[in-house]
Order: sequence, then structure tokens, then C-alpha cells
Amino acid sequence: MAEYSHVKSTKLVLKGLNKGKKKKNKDKKRKAADDEEKPDVVGGWWCVSGFGEITGTVAIEMHSNSYIHALDNGLFTVGAPHKDDEGPDPPEQFTAIKLSDTRIALKSGYGKYFGINSDGLVVGRSDAIGAREQWEPVFENGKMALMASNSCFISYSDSGDIEAKSKTAGDGEMVKIRSSVDREVKHKDDIADEDRGNVKSCEVNYVKKFQSFQDRHLRVNEGDPSMLKKARTDGKFHEALLDRRSKMKADRYCK
Repeated sequence: MAEYSHVKSTKLVLKGLNKGKKKKNKDKKRKAADDEEKPDVVGGWWCVSGFGEITGTVAIEMHSNSYIHALDNGLFTVGAPHKDDEGPDPPEQFTAIKLSDTRIALKSGYGKYFGINSDGLVVGRSDAIGAREQWEPVFENGKMALMASNSCFISYSDSGDIEAKSKTAGDGEMVKIRSSVDREVKHKDDIADEDRGNVKSCEVNYVKKFQSFQDRHLRVNEGDPSMLKKARTDGKFHEALLDRRSKMKADRYCK
């Protein structure tokens, strides 16, 4: 038995014992990835992630579901919180105007431009865009802050006013600019838009793309489309579509 004294003992591991834990960890990673990929959209208003997306009608979210709200006296405050599926109210909607590659102007529904006064208070009383009515959105690590012409970032005070007095951007200066402008949906795959959907809709897409429409009538091959399903499986979908279109007139790419 002496020879067994040199054998290193280890904990007995049953086959398949840790499978549940590994699966659980994978599920957590998958959920975290899904959360990251989930678009930040509230009531049709999506969060911009870069300067190029700031155009048209926008809203500025100061904290969860609460937006900068324009008052009729030219001041701004933080509006009441909205429901999770509810967008900003009309006084919380503004028009963004690009002034350069880094700066924008913001116009309220009262027809006045965002600006700051000598005390750093954000006001909307100007009919024209001057130096004080220029704003610079600053993006970093997936977050955004809005810098005024005095090189300070906007936040809201204890009294509820919107001000630009902080030279640094902390959590209190983080905002979101939301847009209601329609944007092009980007797909992760390389599938052309014409190839999305069932075979019948794909054929219509390609007919619309290639027919010359002299008489403004859409001509689709009325033959049995079932062969298109087989062609799609065999990797000959486009050849089959071309063959079906070649039997029709008014196609500018078919003989």
C-alpha cells in the first residue's frame, strides 16, 4: 500500500455535474448581450449615439423618462416623468439645427433658441443664433453630455432650473438626446432588402427594381412560384428569378 501514498488525491468530479452551471453562465452572457443590442427606444423616440444622428425634432432626457420642458417665460425646467412607453410632450420637443461638424442650435416650440445668460442659466429668448446659442454634444463611452458656449455642461439645479455651470461632466450632467426622425434599419447580415421575405414577395421586389414600367403596370410572372422555393434552397434563386422575368416584357435587364 506504500506505493499509493505518493498518489495525489483529487476531488471526485461526476460526469455532467457542472453542466448546469456552465449553461447558466452562458444564459447570463447571452442575456447581457441581448440587453446591449436592444435599441433604446421610448414611445417611438430613439436615443442618438453620434453627432450625425442629431437632426430634426429631438427631446433632451435629463434622467429616466423626464425631459427638458420649455416654459412660456423663456426658462426651462425638468418635466414630469413619463410612462415607459410614452414619448415627450410638445413643450419638451425641440428642433435641432446643425451649425458645424461639432455644434448645434436648438429651437423651442415658442420659436426661440436655447442659450445661456451671464449666470449660466439656460434660457430660450433669442430670435437668432449667436455665440451663446451654440451647443456641443460630447459623446464618450456610450454616454453623452451637452456643453454650452461657456464650456460648462448642462444639468438641473435644486430649484428645477436648467443651468450650465459645471466644467466637468459627472453623472448629473449625463443626458440623452432622443429623436423621432425615421431612421434606416441596419441588418447584421448581408442579405439584400429585396431578398427578405417569402419567395413571392422577393419576386415582386425584384420586378419593381428592374422593370421599366412604360405603362406604369407591374408585371409579375403568373407561373407556379413553387419552383422558386426549391431554387432558393439549391442556391439558384436569382437565376430562377431572372429566368421568370426574361419571359416577361419591359424588363431593362432581361432580353
